[in-house]
Amino acid sequence: MAWDFSTEPDFEEKLAWMREFVREEIWPIETIGEEITQAQLDAICEPLRRETKERGLWAAHLPPELGGQGFGQVKLGLMHEILGTSPLYAPIAFGCQAPDSGNAEILAIAGTPEQKQRWLEPLLAGEVFSAFSMTEPETPGSDPTQLQTRAVRDGDGYILNGHKWFTSNGSIADFLIVLAVTDPDARAHQRASMFVVPVDTPGVRIVRDVPTMEHPYERYGVFGGHAEIYYENVRLGPEALLGNEGEGFLIAQQRLVPGRIHHCMRWLGIARRAFDMMVERATYRPVKGGVLADKQTAQTWIADSVAEMQAARLMTLQAAWKMDQFGSSAARDDVSLIKFFGAKVVHDVVDRSLQLHGALGYSGDMPLEFLYRLSRHARFVDGADEVHRETVARHVLRAIEPPADGVPTNHIPTRREAARRKFAHILEAVPAEA
Repeated sequence: MAWDFSTEPDFEEKLAWMREFVREEIWPIETIGEEITQAQLDAICEPLRRETKERGLWAAHLPPELGGQGFGQVKLGLMHEILGTSPLYAPIAFGCQAPDSGNAEILAIAGTPEQKQRWLEPLLAGEVFSAFSMTEPETPGSDPTQLQTRAVRDGDGYILNGHKWFTSNGSIADFLIVLAVTDPDARAHQRASMFVVPVDTPGVRIVRDVPTMEHPYERYGVFGGHAEIYYENVRLGPEALLGNEGEGFLIAQQRLVPGRIHHCMRWLGIARRAFDMMVERATYRPVKGGVLADKQTAQTWIADSVAEMQAARLMTLQAAWKMDQFGSSAARDDVSLIKFFGAKVVHDVVDRSLQLHGALGYSGDMPLEFLYRLSRHARFVDGADEVHRETVARHVLRAIEPPADGVPTNHIPTRREAARRKFAHILEAVPAEA
């Protein structure tokens, strides 16, 4: 079956409109992003959201029966490539910002009709924010089977205790989706369950937004923050459980696999924006003997960036196409490949662009220093690169049988003897020249 990443003409028109819309209406927000409050950001984004809804581009990750567009992963990938040029603000205007988009998918997959009515509908309407609370400071984020947060049965409900951090948007969320161990004696991937926890539930203590390379100063209650949270004897009713007990990891994987495709396409958007700045810089920056564009190093960086972005883009679209055709399980290895390859590409392209800009790129007068800080998280978000490399290598190695006699299958002396036997009748009939 041939790969086909093409889309119909009317969707291409939507993509063209998105490119102009994001550049003209959303890029300007970046220049005042540190000056405005969350309420001001909401007010700025509200008319933008109305326009994307009118154009049928709102919440495109969900099926129509749940208020989305049902576009499929290839179209979503192409959209996220555009949104990635302004990764903080563009997704908000299209109702697909993380972690709300992933949490909406969780509720769509595992939520009861009552849970969907209470949480999914207002989330899709843009009336509330949510957060996904899985990562813990005491356990490795790349191995969620080691989680320590516990939800213990108490009557028909649960008592939740634990310590989480990097709960993105936790300080502005109206509800949290929490992954907690419900059966510590079960098999590794059946120990945990998922719960919907309103932030005003007694015992939920949001401590702070953790400073990061992306936002290296103390702040609280602003979109894009990563909250540290304590859950202290939080009493949950049976209606808090998402899906069945022990299904937490299964539900999380159904959310994370397509989410990684969206990450990778947004990274390509970041890379493309940095690349465009690099090429523009090369055309006008004077150096000895001409401009930067005349120098082999700049030309090499430009050519390498084009090749790497093209490779990452095709790999990502292939993974998206495979998911559309055969489901997320069929694309697991492809998604692992693009996760670590795409992370390297976005870092390298941004780094080259920053280097070509010199002090200007390092300064806050260009977006590059922020894109550089933002792109660094690509190597560990949604699974560290090392974990994804290990996954790919393990699956490759599993398909290979070692030679029974310990001799490599391409060992030339061994193959030479076999070739002499194979062609003996010809070698005997056609004597070698003297």
